[in-house]
Amino acid sequence: MSQQTKSNIENSEEVDEEVLFKIAEALKVSVEGIKNFSEDTVLNIISNTFTSNDTSTLNAINIQPSFNTVDKIVELYERLLQTEKDKLAYLEQLKK
Repeated sequence: MSQQTKSNIENSEEVDEEVLFKIAEALKVSVEGIKNFSEDTVLNIISNTFTSNDTSTLNAINIQPSFNTVDKIVELYERLLQTEKDKLAYLEQLKK
């Protein structure tokens, strides 16, 4: 199926039953599943049934840092501020 054909189907108000059947067959879903499709329902099903034994995936989803993020931001800011102070002192030294 060409991209133009796909675009025409996506932009049409209604899809011919025969075309809808072929699409459902290709996607291995039911015609009713396509007709009753809802993004909210799909996302709800995914979020309620997602399981993974892969710890890297679980760690990426369940981000629970063992440090206080605000403290880390303050620490970074203080380091940046000190760097700027050091630069300023060095420039003052060069000026003399």
